Formats: sequence, structure tokens, C-alpha cells
Amino acid sequence: METILIASNVVLALILIVLVLLQRSEGGALGLGLSQDNFASTRSVGNFLTKSTAVIAALFIISSISLVILSRADLEEKQSVIEKIEKEKDSDTPKIPESEK
Repeated sequence: METILIASNVVLALILIVLVLLQRSEGGALGLGLSQDNFASTRSVGNFLTKSTAVIAALFIISSISLVILSRADLEEKQSVIEKIEKEKDSDTPKIPESEK
């Protein structure tokens, strides 16, 4: 499950990078390289890129949060060394006495 989420997170990140680079900047530096005269519907292309970027960004955030939740669930099941030692001290099982040297 985690492997699928990690792979999808990487793919979503790459798609998000491409979509951001394809969008027209205010100065037109990273745009498609074409002027507005070449496109009859420049606004519709911009709206599509903006909406698709928002959707991909939301999916990226959701997959990142789900990865964190899954990793935290794995950490809660494990005990620290100190907790194990405290449980051993509290148990009623007989113990081997320590030798004095």
C-alpha cells in the first residue's frame, strides 16, 4: 500500500511541476512561447491549466497526508527500548541474578 502511494506521490509531483511550468507567467517567460494572437482561446487554455494544476495539487497534498498517516500508524505499533525494559521490570517472571565481579 505504501509503495503505491509513494509511486503515485512521485508521479503527481512530476505532473504538478510540468503543469506549473506550462502556465503563462505574468511576464510570459515560461509560457508556451507563443503570442496571444496565435491562440483564439488563450483564456480557455489558461483556465484549463489553472484548474488542472489545482486538482493535481490537491491530490498531491492528499497523498502526502495519507503517507504520513500510514507511517505514523507503523510507529505506534513499535515500542521503544525504554518501554520494553520497564515492562520487563514490572513482570513477575523469574530473573537470573546478576553476578558481582
